[in-house]
Amino acid sequence: MEYGLIGMPLGHSFSKGIHEKLGGYAYSLHPLPPEELDAFFQARAFKGINVTIPYKRAVLPYCQYLDPAAKAIGAVNTIVNRGGRLYGYNTDCMGFLYLARTMGLTFRKRTVLILGSGGTHDTAAAVAREQGAGQVLTASRQSGPDRISYEDAARRKDVELVVNTTPLGMYPNVDAQPLDLSGFPRLQGVLDAVYNPLETKLVQQSRALGVPAAGGLAMLVAQAKYAAELFLNHSLPESAIGSITREIWRSRANLVFIGMPGSGKTSVGRICAKALGRPFVDLDAYIAQEAGMSIPAIFQAEGEGGFRARESRAIGRVARETGQVIATGGGAILKPENVLALRQNGVLLHLLRPLEALAYGKGRPLSQDKEAVARLWQERMPLYQQAASAQVFNTGTPTQTAQAAIECFNQIALPPSRGRAAERKG
Repeated sequence: MEYGLIGMPLGHSFSKGIHEKLGGYAYSLHPLPPEELDAFFQARAFKGINVTIPYKRAVLPYCQYLDPAAKAIGAVNTIVNRGGRLYGYNTDCMGFLYLARTMGLTFRKRTVLILGSGGTHDTAAAVAREQGAGQVLTASRQSGPDRISYEDAARRKDVELVVNTTPLGMYPNVDAQPLDLSGFPRLQGVLDAVYNPLETKLVQQSRALGVPAAGGLAMLVAQAKYAAELFLNHSLPESAIGSITREIWRSRANLVFIGMPGSGKTSVGRICAKALGRPFVDLDAYIAQEAGMSIPAIFQAEGEGGFRARESRAIGRVARETGQVIATGGGAILKPENVLALRQNGVLLHLLRPLEALAYGKGRPLSQDKEAVARLWQERMPLYQQAASAQVFNTGTPTQTAQAAIECFNQIALPPSRGRAAERKG
């Protein structure tokens, strides 16, 4: 290969698509077992490579030259072969600094708490110190010098910035969160190196507290851009980082319809999925198939409580995947944990049809007549409005409504930035 990525494993890497968009060269993912590392570097059959877990430190002895950042951090993520001589660089530090600046966060004189003690920790700590942080704390589950426990970290009321460099919250274990942020009264920002899901639980909690927060996708794209410049030996436009980050975000974000029973979520969702070339998931159909019986039969056998438990489990499984169109049941928003799960990778659109136009009956256990529909409308409308990122009116044909939904989704499916750093409270 000429350009590529070595590491183990590489199953969920975004690097191939990012580099091929940035540099226009073929980029290979090369899973490399530890026993083959030495032979790989003896052969040197590449022009440029990126290095990821677990080799960022292991490759140091193979480099004849180390740039100052790589030397200071003690890790290499980019190697360029120049006439058989290997030059090692660390572009992770520039990627991390780009992410912080995108969110409008500064380190100067601030108390920074870094969660984890691996290679990404070293990058974040080096950047924070170089940028003039007042104090850099490391929380780790492993004892050692210059480390504090997570319990002690949670008691530090002076923490102003939190950086997660652990894999906690990463797909498929998207419900994990390394630390509760509610005990930090001076918190000014949160950066999470995890980029799958698009919003980790840590990022969600920070934004719910009104504190700017972002996952690691922009960092990933930024470090790739700086690595590509080293590969090609010429500069690339800085704007490419933002455009590729937005493209990846939009392609991976789920389009999620919420709304009243009978509002047209399934029919409009199917049209959107076909137009976008995405898989379509009807959550009620998913639940019925999993249960081996219809939704009315589940209600009859297990009551609404039993159905809601099944619904939450289904949402947890479906919402952690990406690039889908999802039609939820009318009551999916009744549990806050369902909304949070759907938001991790999703943009929630409230599909709104006038009350008098809503369908009822036809296997809908809680909306069997007009009166029941009216009661549900009164109870649920505030919850739909609170959960949704935007509203789409279903007053035209299904095709017209689907087109409006796609246009709305494309406008608002964007990564966090300085201007949209926090969720609204309430």
